[in-house]
Amino acid sequence: MMTVFINGEARELDGTYNLLELLRKFSLPDERVAIELNKTVVRKRDWENIRVADADRIEIVHFVGGG
Repeated sequence: MMTVFINGEARELDGTYNLLELLRKFSLPDERVAIELNKTVVRKRDWENIRVADADRIEIVHFVGGG
């Protein structure tokens, strides 16, 4: 069991996840989204290669269109 912080909220994880798997676990879309991991923006093409670790701080931003 590990704890990560997603958008400032502590979340318990019961296994290991990469960033894309993490989005899917919490039913978050993977389009029009940016992810920052420990204050570093992660390119979408790298999401599958980056494993989430205990105490990671993850910010997920959804882009919304409008005018």
